[in-house]
Amino acid sequence: MPVCTHRGCEKSYDEASNSDDACTFHPQGPIFHEGLKGWSCCTKRVISFDQFLAIPGCCTGRHSDIPREEFAPPSDEKVEVPASTPSPKTVEKNGTEVYGAPAAVASPKPVIPTPAPAPAAAEPVVEEEDDLSMAVPVGKTCQRRGCGQTYVSEEVSRGGNVVCQYHPGSPVFHEGSKGWSCCPRKVLEFDEFLKLKGCRTTNQHLFVGAKKEQVEELVQCRHDWYQTQTHINLSIFAKKVDAKSAVVEFKEREVNIDLKMPDGKRFKLVLPLFQPIEPAGSTFEVLGTKVEIIMKKGNGISWATLEPSEGAKCWTTFGTTGGAGTVGSKVMHLATDSPLYAEK
Repeated sequence: MPVCTHRGCEKSYDEASNSDDACTFHPQGPIFHEGLKGWSCCTKRVISFDQFLAIPGCCTGRHSDIPREEFAPPSDEKVEVPASTPSPKTVEKNGTEVYGAPAAVASPKPVIPTPAPAPAAAEPVVEEEDDLSMAVPVGKTCQRRGCGQTYVSEEVSRGGNVVCQYHPGSPVFHEGSKGWSCCPRKVLEFDEFLKLKGCRTTNQHLFVGAKKEQVEELVQCRHDWYQTQTHINLSIFAKKVDAKSAVVEFKEREVNIDLKMPDGKRFKLVLPLFQPIEPAGSTFEVLGTKVEIIMKKGNGISWATLEPSEGAKCWTTFGTTGGAGTVGSKVMHLATDSPLYAEK
């Protein structure tokens, strides 16, 4: 099958299925400036070369195998020759100025050669291979640099006669020359660089890679709380919590929290409580940026802290007249273990 010559496409295609929107490509050439890479027809700029190759084309059209017309720089460019530096000047004792006299050069000190350290043995590179049990979508391009083959079917793309020719190294751009770190060949034009054949072959493409096991990471999330006369409101600040797997277990003097987030992150907390709660009357809700936990107080006492604390000796109460340490008093009532209670 012919290979499309449009920039950013370079895929094999069947002329019978070619259409006006079959090809997505870049009509203009690449730009490399101060470490950024992109296309002159697009505004997007990236840093790594793999990200640059993954920039989707900004134009659509039919696939074509007609060679592109390359820009040829004019041959009559003038090259400026830097002016010669002035000759050094010295002044003799009689006042005579002497131009072009060689400057005195101190004799160099002898350099004692030191033996070069023995080169360290290079570690063998273990390259990633496809997990053949994973399905591959039709049209998926091989991830190895310089290959460019697309997935057609199991028999064609994963059969016994498969040849993947690629570059195991990374691209190198230096003083206008372009090439790969694994190959000695260097070219000047970027399109010629894309056509450099791979220097290594294998009998298996890399379409999806190996199946990666996700490692769970326990993280810490900020939390805050406030209280009303009847409830304790606890906020766990965690983004994108999976509501289906979120677990908040209420006990009389304890609440167990287990929240799962994207990228294998997980927040777990066993929180002892300052005062008892009613588990049946307590609820929680998963929001976009936090989890709201509402715990119903088991008594009317105002909580001095969220967790048990030996330093909490007294606390205020709410509402109208009532018993000590309960919801109800307009004046503050003190617990019997408070130092102020004895003075009272």
